Amino acid sequence: MKKIVIAIGGNSLIPAGQRGFIEEQKEASYETCEHIADMIGAGHQLVIVHGNGPQVGNILLRNDAGEQLHGIPQMPMDICGADSQGGIGYMLSQALINVLRAKNIKKGVVTVITQCVVDRNDEAFKNPRKPVGPFYKADQVEQKKKANPSWTLIEDAGRGYRRVVASPIPVRIVEQPAIETLVHSGQIVIAVGGGGIPVIEKENGDLEGVAAVIDKDNASCVLAHNIKADIFMISTDVPQVFINYKKPDQRGLSQMTVSEAKKHLADGQFAKGSMEPKIKASIEFVESGGEMAIITNPQSLMKALNGQAGTRITKD
Repeated sequence: MKKIVIAIGGNSLIPAGQRGFIEEQKEASYETCEHIADMIGAGHQLVIVHGNGPQVGNILLRNDAGEQLHGIPQMPMDICGADSQGGIGYMLSQALINVLRAKNIKKGVVTVITQCVVDRNDEAFKNPRKPVGPFYKADQVEQKKKANPSWTLIEDAGRGYRRVVASPIPVRIVEQPAIETLVHSGQIVIAVGGGGIPVIEKENGDLEGVAAVIDKDNASCVLAHNIKADIFMISTDVPQVFINYKKPDQRGLSQMTVSEAKKHLADGQFAKGSMEPKIKASIEFVESGGEMAIITNPQSLMKALNGQAGTRITKD
C-alpha cells in the first residue's frame, strides 16, 4: 500500500470545448473518480487535491455581474476560493462515494475546507501578477479602481484590462493535523482545493484571509511532504511530459531524474503557468524525500502508477 497525494487540475472538470455547466462538471467528476477508485481498490491510501481556476473565475464573473446589475456587494477573493472548494469538493466527494459503492469498495470520503498560511511579506504581494476575473474596457478601469481601491488592474495582451492578485508561496496548511487524523483512520480525503484559501497569521495568532491565489501544485507538494506521502501524482490534460512540445520533434518522456528535469527546466522546455510549476513541484517533492512524482492524465492514473504510462520523476 502506498500513501499517495494526487493533484487534479481544475480544467479536468471542465474539458476543452465545454462551457462548464454543472452537468458537464459532474460527468467529468465521475469519469475522474472511476480512475481514482481503481487506485483505492488496489489498496492505496489517497489524499485528493483539486484545482479551481475555471470555477473560481466563473464565481468572479458572477460577482461582477451581480454588482453591476443588482448592486450586490462583491465577495472577497478568499470567500470565492472557499466557495469553489465547497462546490468542487461536494461534486468530487459525491461522485467518488457513488463510484466506490458501485465497485463494492468500502471506504469513507470526506472533504476538508482548507486554509493555507502565506507570508504577509512575500514578494508576490508587492508585484501581483496572477490574472483573475473578467476583462474590463479602458473606460471602466477608473470606475473599478474607485469602487475597489485595493485592486490592481493591468492591460492583458490587448484583450482589455484585468485584475491581478498575488500568488505567494504556501508556508503552512492550517488543517493538516485534521487531514492526517482522517488519513490514519482510513478515510479518503479531499483537501487543499485550489491550493488552499490564502490566509495570513496576525501578530496575535489570528488568521485573516487575503486576496491571493496559491499555486495548486505548490500547495499539493507541501501537503505531500508534510504527511510523508510515498508518491505525489499530478493529473493533467496530457498523458505524459513532453520536450519540444507541439513541435515536429516532440518527444514523450516516460522517466526523468531530478537532474534531467532541472536541465529541461533550464532549457525552457516547460511552459510557465502550465507544465513548469508541475515539474518544479515534482522536483521539490522528490528532493525532500519522496519516493517519486508522476505526471499523467486522469485515464492513465492506474497504468502510470504501475509504470506503464505517464512520466516518473525520481532521484538521481
